Amino acid sequence: MEEPKDGRRKVPVHVGLIMDGNRRWARERNLPTLEGHLKGYNKLQHVPDWFFLRGVKVLSVYAFSTENWNREKKEVDYLMNLLARAIEDDLDEFHRKGYKLIFSGRIDELPGKLPELCENAAQKTKSNGSGTINICLNYGGRPELLDAVKKIVKNQLTEEQIHEGIIRKYLYHGELPDPDIIVRTSGEERISGFLLWQAAYSEFLFLKKYWPDFEEMDVINIIDEYNKRERRFGGN
Repeated sequence: MEEPKDGRRKVPVHVGLIMDGNRRWARERNLPTLEGHLKGYNKLQHVPDWFFLRGVKVLSVYAFSTENWNREKKEVDYLMNLLARAIEDDLDEFHRKGYKLIFSGRIDELPGKLPELCENAAQKTKSNGSGTINICLNYGGRPELLDAVKKIVKNQLTEEQIHEGIIRKYLYHGELPDPDIIVRTSGEERISGFLLWQAAYSEFLFLKKYWPDFEEMDVINIIDEYNKRERRFGGN
């Protein structure tokens, strides 16, 4: 479904996605909770194409938060295995399409071979330029700021050396532009610690549908909604 190019349309450079509602999607269909996560993963295989086709350059997806460790062990173990499988199975296809994969979060604390898989995926795709997929994994906005402060202290920066640009430098991927719009599915209206520093002037959109029901038309609607917003960044 390709939409006509219109020079007057504003396309967000960076879109953030809080992919919520997998479990409720499954429950409402009398399916196991884990089936919802699998459906959500299958959806994510297609979503970058829909955004990058329309000119978006960066897509940040909230894959697993630092708070998600509090879920049942069976669910967490399944998610870790699913994430490992996703990186292994989809890497070649994303690489073929020219997508760059990066990872934000406490990646070294992930179990098993996940840290190695993430590093390998980032290295293999680092020169790609068709779109950047920022996978927020074992991620939290407060832990990101905490980690940044710890690095600043470790490097013994003086008070005079610390400014917004320095703090950005010590974030997980400070080189990325701030998200222009952050979208959350499932109808919940909160950001759950997603990109706290970066979202200071982001637009927000809350969709009343679960992540497994997300479709290409939603991408068009997101860009349409973005075009209705007037971004003043605190000015007139």
